[in-house]
Amino acid sequence: MKVVTICGSMRFEDQMKRIAFELETKKDMCVIQCVYDVDNKMLSEKDIESLNNTHMKKIEISDAIYVVDIDGYVGEQVQKEIEYAKVLGKEVIYHSRS
Repeated sequence: MKVVTICGSMRFEDQMKRIAFELETKKDMCVIQCVYDVDNKMLSEKDIESLNNTHMKKIEISDAIYVVDIDGYVGEQVQKEIEYAKVLGKEVIYHSRS
């Protein structure tokens, strides 16, 4: 079983949840999810930095990242996550190619 961290724009929040379910039930993957701001709170710079640092730690402990690139969209933050995963030698799996 491969451990993967989901990476994708928050505009794809609903799709990421569905994809995570599919990966765990059909693809034999253990998915580390994003943290979703269900209450749509205003985040401070410190909050955003904390979330970004935590997400990078998730990438560190994963075997791979799973990039949710709906219609080919990869935002600036996700691009940073992809580059970080590559530096660490992690596999990068793109939803659009799977």
